[in-house]
Amino acid sequence: MAIKKTNQNIPLLGLQEFQKEQDTHLDQLVFNELHGERHIDKPHQHDFFIIILFDQAKGVHNIDFVDYKINNHQIHLLFPGQVHKWHIEPDTTGYQLMIGRDFFESFSSSFRFSFAQYHNHPVIELSQESYNLLEYEFLAIKTEIESQDSLQELISSRTSVIASIISKEAAKVFSDHNIYQTEPRIAKFQELININFKEEKSVSFYASKLNISANYLNILCKKYLKISATEVIQQRILLEAKRHLKATALSVKEIAFELGFVDHSYFSNFFKTQTGTAPTNFREQL
Repeated sequence: MAIKKTNQNIPLLGLQEFQKEQDTHLDQLVFNELHGERHIDKPHQHDFFIIILFDQAKGVHNIDFVDYKINNHQIHLLFPGQVHKWHIEPDTTGYQLMIGRDFFESFSSSFRFSFAQYHNHPVIELSQESYNLLEYEFLAIKTEIESQDSLQELISSRTSVIASIISKEAAKVFSDHNIYQTEPRIAKFQELININFKEEKSVSFYASKLNISANYLNILCKKYLKISATEVIQQRILLEAKRHLKATALSVKEIAFELGFVDHSYFSNFFKTQTGTAPTNFREQL
């Protein structure tokens, strides 16, 4: 499988490599059926979105360094840049949609909640009714892709339905749903961090973007997230550091520079304080 590199030197698997296995004029969507045992032992990233519908399934899916148990009738969501690996046991069946960024934008509004919530809850249990509805839409997309005169507009409509069904099920399990509805500035804060965390690490920067004081932003985070605004920023930096350590061959010094640390020893101390282990030791762990 060919790997390309972004300008941040992070290796990514590109959608075009998977398109070679699909005879279609569509360049933004790949449909796969999952059958049997599969293993991804080395964590890696994608530059596209993935929606996985498991039918009968067992195994473990590690997404951004958290293990999720694979069970029957689940949806697994992966966003670009997330690091993952998995061990899927024999007799597993399911379906997989790989979706380019531009195509994803055409139906992304059908996901009712902020993407931060789906990042926090990438695995969603399904009722039998919702599973049946999703399987129908997945197979209808497969049929449309294989058609000689397939319509991207029709496929986009079906993916919108899929996103709506996922959101309906997600509403039952998103414990932080009310937080983002009650205080939308929390979701905006997290979105701003995703965009700016490499260059901007101060609470005052994000508070100014939200038109509130740094002290009030801290109060909001402690009230709704039970941690300080500084800790929210640090969690995002730490996640990216872990991604770099596991998914790239960059040195610790290069990673420190990439994440905006002026000194690699400062970065190493930050990482060890947050995790209890040095960056080099974390990279060596299985």
